[in-house]
Amino acid sequence: MFELLPLTANDVVSIEIDGRLKQVPAHFTVAAALLASGQDACRTSTVSGAPRGPFCMMGVCFECLVEVDGVSNVQGCMTPVRDGMRVRAMQGKARLA
Repeated sequence: MFELLPLTANDVVSIEIDGRLKQVPAHFTVAAALLASGQDACRTSTVSGAPRGPFCMMGVCFECLVEVDGVSNVQGCMTPVRDGMRVRAMQGKARLA
């Protein structure tokens, strides 16, 4: 689905996606990193539990909500990756503190 341009070591960051360490281009968003790593779903629906994934990639649809560094309901398509970031898929709705 994606074709990546050749990158140098300075062009990548290490992020953790659901417990797996991934090397991704430093200019990617979290949603782009998920899709490029082969992960189509980033959360499950709060109603049916159906898998949901990035759709619009511009912050309108809210289908790309993920947990980033312990913070729930982060829009993956609007969040740039950074070295050491921990991303987790969300299961249903987030719990309020």
